[in-house]
Amino acid sequence: MKHRIVVLGAGYAGAVTAGRLAKRLHRDDVEITLVNADPDFVERVRLHQLASGQDLPRRPLREVFAGTGVRVRAARVTAVDVDRKTVELVDEQGADTPAHDTPAHDPLAHDSLAYDTLVYALGSTVADNGVPGVAEHAYDVAGKQSALRLRARLAEVAPGGTVLVVGGGLTAIEAAAEIAEAHPDLRVAIAARGGVGDWLSDKARRHLRGAFDRLGITVHERADITRVGADGVVVGAAGEIPAQVTVWTAGFTAHPLAAATTLEVSDTGRIVVDDTMRSVSHPDVYAVGDAAFAQGAGDKPLRMGCATANPMAWLAADALAARLTGRKVPRTTIGYAAQCVSLGRRDAIVQRVTSDDRPTSTVLTGRTAARVKEFICAATAWGISHPTSMVPSRRRHLASGRGSEAVTASAS
Repeated sequence: MKHRIVVLGAGYAGAVTAGRLAKRLHRDDVEITLVNADPDFVERVRLHQLASGQDLPRRPLREVFAGTGVRVRAARVTAVDVDRKTVELVDEQGADTPAHDTPAHDPLAHDSLAYDTLVYALGSTVADNGVPGVAEHAYDVAGKQSALRLRARLAEVAPGGTVLVVGGGLTAIEAAAEIAEAHPDLRVAIAARGGVGDWLSDKARRHLRGAFDRLGITVHERADITRVGADGVVVGAAGEIPAQVTVWTAGFTAHPLAAATTLEVSDTGRIVVDDTMRSVSHPDVYAVGDAAFAQGAGDKPLRMGCATANPMAWLAADALAARLTGRKVPRTTIGYAAQCVSLGRRDAIVQRVTSDDRPTSTVLTGRTAARVKEFICAATAWGISHPTSMVPSRRRHLASGRGSEAVTASAS
C-alpha cells in the first residue's frame, strides 16, 4: 500500500515541499496530495501590487503539478486530527471532481482525508493585536481576496482622500509605497507603534525616508493605535489620524487550526519543530513556513516570511524523503542573507544581513535594487510553476516496511 503524504497549504512552503517530494520519491510507492483553498498559486509577496491595481498572472495549481504525480485538492481545511491522522475538508466543487459531479442536494462537499505523513503549511493571517475595530473597518493584504477588497475600495476613494497603512515592517512599507505610486491622487500615510523600518541599517533607512518623501508618504512613528474606526484611527488616549481607508499590516499570526490539535505549539500557535522541520510531539507531522516554530542561525526563532519558507520546505522534503527511503537524514541550520524591500516598481532596498538576521553596512538601493528584488520574486515563482525542473530527479523507492505505516522517531 502506498505511503500517503498530505500537504496542507500551497503557498511558497507547501508548494515547494510537494514538488520536491515528487522529485525525491518514486510515485509507485507514495501518494502525494496537495490541499489548498485557492485553486491557484498565490504570490503573497506581490499582494501589495494586486491591491494597488496591478494584475498578476494566474498559476492554476492543477496545471503547475500536472504530470508530477502530485494530486491537487482545491478545498478548505476545517479540522486536523493528528491522533486519528485525518484531515477534514470542505470543497464547494467536490473532492477533486468536476462541479457537475457534486451531489445536487449538498452545495458543499465534505470529506475526510487520511494520511501517513502530514506536512502542515497553512501559513499565517493578519493579527489584530487585540485592537478594537480592525476586523470591522480595516483592510489588509494577507490574502488574495483581502487584497482584491482593498483594490476595489481604493478605486472608490475620491482624489485627495487619505489611505493610512498601519505597521512599520516590510509589508507596511511595501504596501504604502505601492499604493502611493499607483494612486498619486491619494494621500498616503504610514503609522507604526515603533519606528518604520527600524531594523534596517542607517544607509537603508536614509534611502527609505527619501523614497517616502518622493512619494509624498506621511510618517507617524511611536503611534500607539488603540482603535480603528470607519474614518481613521485613535492614537493613544485622545489623538486621531483621519483616513478614508485604513490598511492593517501590523503583524501576522499563525493559522489557528494547529493550536486546536494535540500538536505542541508555541505561545503564538506555531507548530514546534526540530532541526528537520518535524513536529517535536508527533513524528509523522512536519511543519514548514509561517506555521512552523523553528530555530535558525544564532539559535534565534526563524521569522515568518518567504525568505524562510523555501529553505524550510527544502529541508523538510529532503528529511522526509531520506527517512522514507532509509537514507541519511540531512541536517542544516537555516540562516539569512538579505532582506529585500520594494518601494514601488522602480525603487527598492536590498539590505545584506548576517545569518542571524542582523543588518550589515552593505546595501543596494534604487533601480538596481528593484531589479534584484524583481529577479528574486520572478525566479521563485518560476521555480514553483516548474516544480520538477530545478532539482535533479532522484525518485527513490521506499525502504522495506515504510509503506502506509507512520515514520516514527526511530527512523532518524
